[in-house]
Amino acid sequence: MKSKKQLFEEAPVLNAVLSLALPSIMGQVILVIYNIADTLFVSFSGSDEMITAVTVCMPAFMFLSAISNLFGVGGASVISRALGSNRKEKAKQVSAFSIWGCIIVTVLYCSFAGLFLSLFVDLLGGSAPGVHENACAYLKVAVVAGGLGAALSTLMAHLLRSEGYSMYASIGIAIGGVLNICLDPLFMFVLLRPGNEALGAAVATAISNAIAVAYYAILLRAKKDSLVIGLKPCRRMLEDNIPKSVLVVGIPACLMTLCENISYAVLEKLMVAAGTAAQAGVGVAKKVNMLAHCIVRGMSQGVLPLIGYNYSSGNRRRMRKIVTCAGSISVALSVLCMAACLLFAKYLIGIFIQPPSSSHDYGIAFLKIFCIGAPFSAFAYTVISFFQATGQGGKSLILALMRKGILDIPLMFLLSAAYPVYGIVWATPLADILCCLTAAVLFIQWIEAHGHGIREPKAF
Repeated sequence: MKSKKQLFEEAPVLNAVLSLALPSIMGQVILVIYNIADTLFVSFSGSDEMITAVTVCMPAFMFLSAISNLFGVGGASVISRALGSNRKEKAKQVSAFSIWGCIIVTVLYCSFAGLFLSLFVDLLGGSAPGVHENACAYLKVAVVAGGLGAALSTLMAHLLRSEGYSMYASIGIAIGGVLNICLDPLFMFVLLRPGNEALGAAVATAISNAIAVAYYAILLRAKKDSLVIGLKPCRRMLEDNIPKSVLVVGIPACLMTLCENISYAVLEKLMVAAGTAAQAGVGVAKKVNMLAHCIVRGMSQGVLPLIGYNYSSGNRRRMRKIVTCAGSISVALSVLCMAACLLFAKYLIGIFIQPPSSSHDYGIAFLKIFCIGAPFSAFAYTVISFFQATGQGGKSLILALMRKGILDIPLMFLLSAAYPVYGIVWATPLADILCCLTAAVLFIQWIEAHGHGIREPKAF
C-alpha cells in the first residue's frame, strides 16, 4: 500500500501514467485481438451471413460493457477519490455497492434479452433469413447465458485499477481474451458441426469470461488484506451518498457505451438496404478500427484513478500534468493507427474478406473513413475521462452524448440521403471532430477556473 501511495503522489508523472496505463492498454489490445480473431475464425466459413450474424450482435453484447461502466467507472472514480481523502472504509463500501449493483442490473438485462430474443435480433439488423438464426444462437449463449460473466470480469478490472492494481486487472482481461482465441477454433471447427460457427464463437466467449471471473475471485481471496475491495453487502453501502456518487459518474459512462451500441445498431440497420456485402464490410471495418479506440480507452481507464486521487488530495498541478501526458500519448498513438489504416486498408480488410468481392471493397472504403476520426476521438475521450475522474457528471454526460447519439445518429440519416451508403459511415468521424472541439472548450474553461497550483484537499 505504501508503494501504491508513492506511485499516486510522488512518482514522476510519465512513470506513474505508464505504470497504470500500459497494463490497461495491453489488456484492451488483447480484447481487440480477440474480437478480430473471433471475426477471422467466423470468416473461415466463407459466409457473409455468418460474419453479419456475429457483427449485428455486437451492440447487444457491448451493452454488458455499458452496465459494467455504470458501476465500474463510477465506482473506480469514487474509490480513487475516497483513497485520495484517506477514507478507506468508504472505498470498501463503494466497491460492494458497485459489485452487487452490477449483478442485479445484468441479470435483469440478460433475462429481458432471453425473453424477447427473436425481436431483439431483428431490431439489431439481423432480420435477413440467413443471418437471423445464427444471430439468435450467438445471442442466446454469449449474452443470455454468459452475460453475467462478461459484465463482472469488466467490472472487477475497473475496481482493481482504482487501487492502482492495473497489472492484476489486465491479467484477468488477458486470461479471458487468450482463452477465447484458443477456444474459438475448438468449438467452431472441431466440437460443433459445420454451419454452427457463430454458436461456437459464443460458447468460447461465455466459457472464457467465466474463467476470468474465477481468476478475479481467487485474487480477491488471496489479497484480501491489501485490497479495499469488499464483497459483503450491508446497509452502509447505501449510506454516505455512495449510490448517488457512483451513479453521477457511472451514468454518463454507461450512456456513452449504450449510445455507442445504439449508434452501431442504427448503422447496421441503415446498411441493410445496401445489402449483406455492405453489412459485412462495415462490420469488419469497425473491428479493425477498434485498435485506435482500444488504446485510448486503455489509457483513460488506466489514468482515471490517478487523476481522481490527485484531484481529491488537492494536488491540482500534478493532476493537470497527468491529463496532459495521457492525452498527448493517446493522440500520438491514434495518429499512427490512422496512418496505418489509410496506408494498409486493403491488406487489413483482406485478412478477413478475400478479394475480389463487393464486401472487401466496401470494407476498404469504410475503414479509410472511420479512421479519420481517431485522433479527435482520442482527445475527446481523454477529457471525458478527466471529468469522470473528478466526479463532474454533467460535463462528462454532455460529451458522452455528443460523441455517440446526439450528433452521429442524425448525421447518418442526413448524409445517407445526400451520399448513399458511404454518407452513413462519414457521420462517425464528423461527430468525433465536433465532440473534440466541444471537449477542448469545456476542458480549458475548467482548468482556467480550478486547475492551477496546489490547493487544500477537497472535502469528500
